[in-house]
Amino acid sequence: MAAARADGERRIGVAIDYSESAKKALDWAIDNLLHHGDTLVVVHVLHHGAEETKHTLWAKSGSPLIPLSEFREPEVMQGYGVRPDAEVLDAIDTAARQKQLKVVAKLYWGDAREKLCDAVEDLRIDSLVMGSRGLGPIQRTGMRCSASDRFSWEA
Repeated sequence: MAAARADGERRIGVAIDYSESAKKALDWAIDNLLHHGDTLVVVHVLHHGAEETKHTLWAKSGSPLIPLSEFREPEVMQGYGVRPDAEVLDAIDTAARQKQLKVVAKLYWGDAREKLCDAVEDLRIDSLVMGSRGLGPIQRTGMRCSASDRFSWEA
């Protein structure tokens, strides 16, 4: 369970790629981990591709933090190369209202394993929740953020 900082703030990250597994992870985090007043950080990692040159400014650091009000706007997110999912937005909106969450999104470009570790460190995320990729236990690979052994996850 994520512990509160000295200032009382908890930052709970959820890795979102709009897959069914990621949606279940979001639902689980909302139901079991997020508390009144927490900050929900939606982390989305895009693969390198045709849009890459458009985002060279943020290649290493990721996008600026995107508040929920902008994350809801399709035209804003399309500028980043993301098409938000209505089901995910509805779940986040409902949780934000009911639990009075502060919600921000952060986009990264590159290898998801590397960028999720960067997000944990850069954003000081207390817990990161993510779905599996639908692989069996033998096919899954564990991941550890080397900067701090307190953030690790294994299949």
